[in-house]
Amino acid sequence: MRPDPNLYDYWPYRERPKIVWPGGKKLAFWIAPNIEYYEYDPPRNPQRPGWPKPSPDVVGYSQRDWGNRIGHWRLMELLDRYGLRGSISLSIGLIDHHPEIIEACVARHWEFFSHGIYNTRYSYGLDEAQERAVLADSIRSVEAATGQRIRGYLAPALTHTEKTFDLIAESDFWYTCDLFQDDQPQPIKTKTGKLVSMPYSLEVNDVITYGAMGMSPWRYADVLKRHFDQLLEEAETSGTVMCIPLHAYLVSQSHRIRPFEDALRHIAGHADDVWFTTAAEIAGHYRDNYWDQAVDDIARRGLATGGTSFGETGGL
Repeated sequence: MRPDPNLYDYWPYRERPKIVWPGGKKLAFWIAPNIEYYEYDPPRNPQRPGWPKPSPDVVGYSQRDWGNRIGHWRLMELLDRYGLRGSISLSIGLIDHHPEIIEACVARHWEFFSHGIYNTRYSYGLDEAQERAVLADSIRSVEAATGQRIRGYLAPALTHTEKTFDLIAESDFWYTCDLFQDDQPQPIKTKTGKLVSMPYSLEVNDVITYGAMGMSPWRYADVLKRHFDQLLEEAETSGTVMCIPLHAYLVSQSHRIRPFEDALRHIAGHADDVWFTTAAEIAGHYRDNYWDQAVDDIARRGLATGGTSFGETGGL
């Protein structure tokens, strides 16, 4: 048992080098619609069931199917009104099941990143060859369907192996959404590559706010606004990232979409200070301009710990 997996160093927020986003913006803002596919009767995984209820779970399946049939299109139209692009956390199998959704996202120049093949098939129990195959299939399938080389990864249902981060870095992914330790990007320790931990958020993820916390729609909208206001205030001296992870079967329900629009309107009203962008663009800017500075600052402050190095920078 390891008390600390040593995926990244402890790096206090206070007195870090300031990040300035393109155009002199203070806060980088991105939206992550999870466009997922849940199998009606998935293969059994001994470490975690595919559905909370015994399979087949007709209710769970049809609720998520509503998200792809109705909810996603409603959410897409809303983001269009505010000129916002999504960074799609994609169940890769959806390319085969609902190509029309993929085509609509491509037409809007949205980003795609991998969320595994299906959200009912987990990383638990995969050997290294199998996990490599999932990554290779993700890259190949999205590129064939969209012409886009994916750069991000969010493990299916947040399930991992001990090799996940090294393998995605080796496969030239730029960022992972699987860690929740910071409000800024941070270098992740991998054997190769330059893998960035991208702020994603569980706190304002609609699965948590609606599912676990049982918030009302207007309460959720208020939380989003206060979350944004705090990050924007701190961005004056630091440079921050805000992500809103969404699931159309939740946020796009008829009684929830307008409160969510109220939060978007508030955020969009700060265009002078906010870079409205995608996760890949954030990761690319950070890797090109702040990766080395971050690694050097960690070393200078004596915060680096032993173990896996920072990929291409080596030595820590």
